[in-house]
Amino acid sequence: MALRHAVLAALLDGEYSGYQLAKAFDAGVANFWHALPQQLYAELTKLEADGLVAGRQVIQETRPNKRLFHVTEEGLAELERFAATTAKPSFIRDDLLVKVQAVDRIEAAPVIEQLAARARTAAAKVGILEQLAARLRGGRDEADFLAHGTRLGPYLTCLRGLAFERETRDWCERSADILRARYDGRQLP
Repeated sequence: MALRHAVLAALLDGEYSGYQLAKAFDAGVANFWHALPQQLYAELTKLEADGLVAGRQVIQETRPNKRLFHVTEEGLAELERFAATTAKPSFIRDDLLVKVQAVDRIEAAPVIEQLAARARTAAAKVGILEQLAARLRGGRDEADFLAHGTRLGPYLTCLRGLAFERETRDWCERSADILRARYDGRQLP
């Protein structure tokens, strides 16, 4: 997947400025695709040049003018083509896992602290994603929303992000506890 497809998918909810897109990306898309704001602005420029999004200038009295972008018919067709291609399997590439793999031969304390820190980060993301899921449901319970709600895609990706962050939190906490019990913060010989 290219960043362009993630941006097109994020713009399906309406018109966004680059700033609003970055905020929407952080809230909903970042659990499965990371991009810096500069990357998003550059991608919007490319997408507009390719005719996949269209922008319009909004004149503001008390603030700088802004451009709002929306997906064009060509952009929607590009998403259709992308959706029809076979997705590649995902894989884990994580430097913390390399450290855990080596923990029997290196100092355990820094690895334990990094596991604890990652668990705290994942726990914070769980809270954010739970709030996002509730906001997406709009007061409905999950069963009703899944059966009758609109914009099911963002909700399903939010559920995937929640599952990932919960599992990450749980694994990191368990691994840190196991390593603490085994090494008790001591250096290995």
